[in-house]
Amino acid sequence: MRQWFTVRRRADAAGSSVTRPCVSGVNTVTHDGRTVAYRETDYGDGTPVVYVHGAGGDHRLWVEQYAPDGVGPAVALDLTGHGESDDATLDPGRETLDAYADDVVAVAEATDAAAVVGNSMGGAAALWATLERGLDPEALVLCGTGAKLAVGDDLLDLLDADFEAAVDALTAPDLLFHDADEETVARATDAMRAVGAAVTSRDFRTCDWFDVRERLGEVDARCLAITGEHDGMTPPSFTQFLGEQLPDCETALLDDCAHLSMLERPDAWNERVRTFLDR
Repeated sequence: MRQWFTVRRRADAAGSSVTRPCVSGVNTVTHDGRTVAYRETDYGDGTPVVYVHGAGGDHRLWVEQYAPDGVGPAVALDLTGHGESDDATLDPGRETLDAYADDVVAVAEATDAAAVVGNSMGGAAALWATLERGLDPEALVLCGTGAKLAVGDDLLDLLDADFEAAVDALTAPDLLFHDADEETVARATDAMRAVGAAVTSRDFRTCDWFDVRERLGEVDARCLAITGEHDGMTPPSFTQFLGEQLPDCETALLDDCAHLSMLERPDAWNERVRTFLDR
């Protein structure tokens, strides 16, 4: 298996502290006055890969990847305000994305990881960490994401006016999922409800602000852009654009799944990503 280089550490990394009570379990890193939690597993060979969830999610959306038969050693974090991580007072947009990207950098540094995988907003955080926050990964996997993540006003308004209705709306066919079973759908909706309306709205408004279409040529890491063929949230054209504009990017379109392809088609997803990371 290819051995990953470690990430470049930021100049202020000395201010971070790490709690790692076990090799496999929930650990934490403290940076910029807040504590970020991450689940780490050491199944398989190689250096850990950091997994970054999307809007309204948490580390559990990567359960199929950090499982014993997943991709390999894994670090799945909870971004600020999600899961077991501290929240912070953040305006949607650049301030939030800076904070999330700093979470990614801190966890990557704490675990000596150099490959980062991000879904949707997590892909935006991975790109932003690379472009703006000093992350220097060897590999990026950009899953169900894009260089611009515009969000419709109808959804943004609904998140603020009727959060439960917004969650239900996202379960319509070919948005989060194509034809997933109830248990799989519940993994995403339960996480969103646990995160809550305020943080989820902040997430989607931050997605709406994000746009790095003119900066993709600055990304040195080799990349894989991957999504489901039925992804109506970040359509396959977004993946194609990443493949065309990033200097070194493969693309993959998975059958019979939508936005959360890593949950809906985990075997196919894991095999494709494992093949990419092993090169």
